[in-house]
Amino acid sequence: MRRSMSAVCAAILIAAALGPPARADDQKPNPLDNVPDKMPFDIPYGAPIALDQATALIEAAIAEAKRRDWKMNVAVVDSGANLVAFQRMDGAQIASVAIAEHKARAAAKFRRETKAFEAAVQGGNLAVLTVDDVMAVRGGLPLVVDGKLIGGIGCSGGTSSQDEVVCKAAIATLGAK
Repeated sequence: MRRSMSAVCAAILIAAALGPPARADDQKPNPLDNVPDKMPFDIPYGAPIALDQATALIEAAIAEAKRRDWKMNVAVVDSGANLVAFQRMDGAQIASVAIAEHKARAAAKFRRETKAFEAAVQGGNLAVLTVDDVMAVRGGLPLVVDGKLIGGIGCSGGTSSQDEVVCKAAIATLGAK
């Protein structure tokens, strides 16, 4: 059977693009094989956040969102990931109610920013998506006072980077009197 010249050229170009098959000794080391000396995200639990603190955080988050003309849902949970306070701004996306709560719970349960899960997924560690209650997008942050976890805050309604900005603005007021 005769092949056309274009078919032969196409086969040569495909083979050149693919390159030689990978050998076992060419593979990169798996970064997940690294064993850290210390336990990551080892934040001790503190007393759960009080309602007045949670309300103040929500007010600060909403003030930041209003300043930027963003419509947000804001949730605050205690150190056990139980909802303490929630507020939905007028016109904020309905679907983001549950997302804000989920982000806050994930940040408290796992004692880390939800951005850490986003980074893991972007780095190819898709196994984190198999863990219950993970939220692999920004906008969920743990609430830490005096080195102890008192809860988590989650914002949703904008892009995940907008959600994160609003959460961080609220946290910046946590120690302020």
